[in-house]
Formats: sequence, structure tokens, C-alpha cells
Amino acid sequence: MKSKPRFAIDRRDLLRIGAVGAGSLFAQSLAAPVARAISGEATMIEYHDIPLDVVRIGIVGVGGMGTAHLENFLKIDGVEVRAVCDIIEDRVERAQQLVVEAGRKKPEGYSRGERDFERLCDRPDLDLVFTVTPWVWHVPVCVAAMEAGKHAATEVPAALTLDDCWRLVETSEKTRRHCVMMENCNYDRFEMMVLNMVSQGVLGEVLHAECGYLHDLRAVKHDLDGEGAWRRAHSMTTDGDLYPTHGLGPVAQCFDINRGNAFETLVSMGTKTRGLHLYAENRFGPQSSQAAERFVLSDVVTTLLRTVNEETVVVTHDTNSPRPYSRDYLVQGTRGIARKYPEPRIYIEGRSEPHRWDPVDAYLEEFDHPVWRQLEEQSRGAGHGGMDFIEDFRLVEALRKGRPMDSDVYDAAMLSAVVELSGRSIARGSEPLRFPDFTRGGWRQPRPLHAMRLKQ
Repeated sequence: MKSKPRFAIDRRDLLRIGAVGAGSLFAQSLAAPVARAISGEATMIEYHDIPLDVVRIGIVGVGGMGTAHLENFLKIDGVEVRAVCDIIEDRVERAQQLVVEAGRKKPEGYSRGERDFERLCDRPDLDLVFTVTPWVWHVPVCVAAMEAGKHAATEVPAALTLDDCWRLVETSEKTRRHCVMMENCNYDRFEMMVLNMVSQGVLGEVLHAECGYLHDLRAVKHDLDGEGAWRRAHSMTTDGDLYPTHGLGPVAQCFDINRGNAFETLVSMGTKTRGLHLYAENRFGPQSSQAAERFVLSDVVTTLLRTVNEETVVVTHDTNSPRPYSRDYLVQGTRGIARKYPEPRIYIEGRSEPHRWDPVDAYLEEFDHPVWRQLEEQSRGAGHGGMDFIEDFRLVEALRKGRPMDSDVYDAAMLSAVVELSGRSIARGSEPLRFPDFTRGGWRQPRPLHAMRLKQ
């Protein structure tokens, strides 16, 4: 029996690679089509547009999270919310009222069905369209916005398939419009402090990280109303890490991914699926229709990534098990280590007592990220400990200053690609796969991480 190739390549990949020679086939697995690689399309790396005095925003999806973003925008100078859209008319009316109560002009409402966002995108008086919808609508809304000449921002993940990741990249390059994935955990206070420590060499040379999204969502998924329906549907049809960005986003920044470094190899494995079925049996009864549903999402998905600079990252996804919330955030360097869960702790060789963790207070006093020091007061009361406000503020600030985004379309595609890649790897018996290069080699050029700088 012949052994399987170390890196699996399916028929679709072969068709995408086309006439590339055998020597290049290995390196091009799951990469862009050759036509893309040589097309000469303009890059969005370090792209910046003309500064905007006022950022005029349309929001698509004004449920819980969309409303939270709306409330943040109403607290930021230089923002006008011109339009709001949702398939539920009551949500649109509630969002309009919030804007009016804030002393602003009532935004136009759109609620004529699931594609009414297209009318919103066609408005001539918008600079940015922000989608806060179920996952399957992120790409359609972003593409419609960019093709209508607007910048696009989306909740996480930006896309669910590699083809859609490429679609976002190519549309952004073609239209010269930003496409930003709003990964709020990039702005968590502890994670930004660690990023600051890494940038100053406090942890030494970073070697390894662990992260993920471990959140008991069994009750949410079995809620027959609201987001439960679409979240449960994904668990019925898709295996893999469905939500990699919360954990991987902050870690990717520490490793300079797309800024002199890149993910090279991915391998994933998953456990059997039990949690959602057992929860349904216990809550609704063994004979209930809910208990008869069948799920394919592994209860625990573990993904290992290797970078071209020979660092490793472990990413874990578990939304089906009883457990406290965690992102498993840990960064290991040659001089020390930082972790956030189950409680924030740091160890620095030569500074910490040997084999003893330090509490974080003294480090926060010394290494608190300047963005947090700048925005701490303004962010009080905002969602997820204030980081939701900070990500919204930074988005608006970049547009008003005409500077590159903290996180660009290549970052959105890179982080989101883990969804399909992890599922592919699991389906192939945990075979390693090559990671796509959405930058087409642009990652090789070191460049600044704009989230580290205030004066721009």
C-alpha cells in the first residue's frame, strides 16, 4: 500500500494550480491560482485613502451585537450613522430611535427582506458599510459595499471558505476599498499589554503560543429563536474550527504574521461529537425533536500551525462542552511566558522568582498598551470590557486620519481561512496542509503594526 503524501492536495487544488510544475506543486498547495499570482493586481498592503472629516456609516444587522456597535459609534466624534438595515423591522425602528435619542438625525431604515442591504450599499452618502449579520452574509454584504465604492467592515469570521476569503481580497484590491474584520479580542487589555511586551523584547524571541475559543454555547445553539438557529445549523453541517479569530488574532500580531512572517502549515484533529446531543436529551427529553438532531461539529477541535520562521501555535475550539469561558491565551518566549487563563500570570527569567508566577499588576503598570491608556475612560461600559469600543474607535480614526488599518483584508482572509482548512485537515485524517498566501509574497516585507502606534 502506497503511503499518502505528507501534504494532501485534492482535485480542486490541482485545477486551481493548473500548469505549475511538479517542483512547485508542493509549495503552491491551497495557494492562489497562478493567474492571481501574476495578475499584477494592486496590493492593499499599507493602503490608505484620503482622510475623512466625517465617517458616514451604514450598519447591516442591528440585533444585539449590531446595536452595541451602533451605541459605540454614537459616542465617537466624527461619525454619522446614516442608514440601518435588518430583516426584522422592529430592530430597525429601535436602532433609529437610539440615534434620535442621542441627538442625531434619524437614519434611513431598510427592512424589505434579506437582500435589502443592497439598496443601503447603493446610497451615495456612505463611506463605510458595517455588517453584523449571521456568518453566511458577511461576504455578500462586504462585496456589495466595496463594489458600490464603500469601505467594508465585518464581524468575525470574515468568511467561511477559502474561495470567499479570496473573493474579499480580490474585491478589495479591485475596488481599492478597505475590508476590515472587526476582531475585538485584538484589543483586549491583557493581550495588548503582552503585544507591547513582545514588541519591546521583554519575553525574548517568541517561539510558541496557545489560544482558542472555548465557550459553552450549548444553550445558545439550542435556542430556537435568534442566533441559535443559524449557529446550530453550522454545527449540523460543518466540522472544523468555526471561530478561530478570537484566539488567533492577538497571537498573529505577536508573531508579525503578514508583516515579515506567515503561517506555513496547518494540521487539525477533532474529537467525537457528543455535547449538543446530550444537552438536548437532558433539556428537552430523549424523545424530543431536538434530541433527534444530528451534529457533525467535533466537540473539541485542535489545530496546530507552524510559521515560516519556525514558531508554533495551538488553536482550540470548543463550543459544545460544559466549561467556563476561555481563550487559552499563552505566549512563550526565550526569556519568559505570559498567560491569561485561568488567571492572568507572567513569568520573566531574571525578574520573577524561579518557578513562580508573578501577578500581572506590576506589568500592567509598566507595559499597559498606549492605546488603552488613551481610550480607557472613553471605553468604560462598552461591551467585552471596553475592547468593542476601542476596535470601533480605531476603525473610525484610521478613516479620519487616512492611515492604513490596524488589520487589513489580508489579515481578515488569513484568520478566516482556518475555518475551511481545519475542516479539510480533519476530513483527511489530520493531514497537514499548506496555508494560502493571500498577500502573494507581500508578507515577506516587514512593516509596522499600526495598533502599536498612536502618532500617525
